[in-house]
Amino acid sequence: MGYRKVSLMEGEFYHVYNRGNSRQRIFFDDNDYRRFIKLLYICNSVKKLDFREDIVEKKIDVWDVDREKTLVSIGAWVLMPNHFHIYIITSPKDGLSGDSKDNNITIFMRKLCTAYSKYINTKYKRTGSLFEGRFKSVHISDDIQAKYLFSYIHLNAVKLIDKNWKINGIKNWTKVKKFLENYKWSSYLDYKKVVRHENNILNIEAFPSYFKNIKDFNTEINDWLM
Repeated sequence: MGYRKVSLMEGEFYHVYNRGNSRQRIFFDDNDYRRFIKLLYICNSVKKLDFREDIVEKKIDVWDVDREKTLVSIGAWVLMPNHFHIYIITSPKDGLSGDSKDNNITIFMRKLCTAYSKYINTKYKRTGSLFEGRFKSVHISDDIQAKYLFSYIHLNAVKLIDKNWKINGIKNWTKVKKFLENYKWSSYLDYKKVVRHENNILNIEAFPSYFKNIKDFNTEINDWLM
């Protein structure tokens, strides 16, 4: 991996993402999505945890693992067939890893992508790089951009049922809303206050409070869909 042209800064917000090598799929069935989601949680720790040795072989529920201090705070995420998006910020200083010169976002993303690549290569008996190089990052410094990112990430999945909706507009609102409410592979349901294990991935308190309640969140989503 080459060096990043602009270093990631502690305490700053970033939109990070990566996609499959040559735009190939990175999720092939529901179990793959579930594994990545669990890795979003378990890799976000200063502890060195191996999914197979520390979770599978010990027959521990991943959501019961004590992560101690986290590397980053996650504000939103979505998984798509051949890529993913995460809204992220480094955790407070007392949660930073002391055994590396890398930014904690880099450490977290390396752990996440390496663990998932290993899982996919083993499961499907494949070799080579799963992802298209190192993860990409966009520094979020503008408040308007920061608020929009929650909608951008959560509405990414709409492309799966209407790839041209941003150009042509929404033709079937009922279909789109039903799809989003049933799409398990993003943090959309967490903002809708659906109680599930995935709630534990987010640390919403680390991000500006743009949505005081579900109504505010719904209004923002509907505005962008329009």
